[in-house]
Amino acid sequence: MIKKIYKSLNRRIYYILNKKKYRFISSTAIVQKLLRIDGKENISIEKRVVIQKMTWIAAVPLTNEDNCELSIGEGSIIGHFNHIYATKEIIIGKNVLTADKVYISDNLHQYENIELPIMFQGIKQLSNVRIGDGSWIGENVCIIGASIGENCVIGANSVVTKDIPDYCVAVGAPARIIKKYNIILQKWEKV
Repeated sequence: MIKKIYKSLNRRIYYILNKKKYRFISSTAIVQKLLRIDGKENISIEKRVVIQKMTWIAAVPLTNEDNCELSIGEGSIIGHFNHIYATKEIIIGKNVLTADKVYISDNLHQYENIELPIMFQGIKQLSNVRIGDGSWIGENVCIIGASIGENCVIGANSVVTKDIPDYCVAVGAPARIIKKYNIILQKWEKV
């Protein structure tokens, strides 16, 4: 009982101290001890979102975009040690579940100049990232400049660099669709 009261009090204190720093944060969101957070003013965290320990979230316009946004939809759970970095737009839908150690980004480091260390070459903007409502992102998945539809499953250790449509199971590096839900037959089918 005391532990529950302590957790509730911590959540309330976090909300009070941070509500004006975020673009939006719900009073029912649970943000556990983060590894790092950058660009709070560009981050929205909706109702009943849980962001688990040691996650790094950021929304910083490193590619000089006019707008930069990271939005985590209602009821979503972000696993431990996730790294989510928006330089333009990452929208995570409602009731999305990410396992631990997931990386989501709408950008990557430039590497065109072979005479210059990659860390000095700047950031390249990729496509906006959207993860549809109800999707599940497995352990160690990387999503880089690609979107995922509603109610998708992305298998552990996959690297998503191309869009995945609604109701699909995708695995591998690079990720490829192995199952798709057939709405007419109302069953999952191998692709």
